[in-house]
Amino acid sequence: MKDTKKEPECKEMPCCCQRKTAREAEEKKKLMNRLNRIEGQIRGIQKMLENDAYCNDILVQSSAVSAAMNAFNKELLSSHIHSCVVRDIQEGKTEVVDELMKTLQKLMK
Repeated sequence: MKDTKKEPECKEMPCCCQRKTAREAEEKKKLMNRLNRIEGQIRGIQKMLENDAYCNDILVQSSAVSAAMNAFNKELLSSHIHSCVVRDIQEGKTEVVDELMKTLQKLMK
């Protein structure tokens, strides 16, 4: 009889289950602090909507969130290139360049 067991699925973030990156505690703290601030900004925008704030005021705050996410992405991308990408290239895993290019294309939309 054929074994029909399937690998357990990662339901939270299916694209992120196979590989992991160990980060220094300080780097992780910086990234988490940025995300926590962004989360606070999002909650602020939700309150603005609940309180019927003026459209332009909400748009200004939304723009600030976008800028904060861009700053987060730049920091994480820099770290990724300096660590993961360099390591993989040194190990002869040049397919990481294609992965990086796809990521950059997504970030530049």
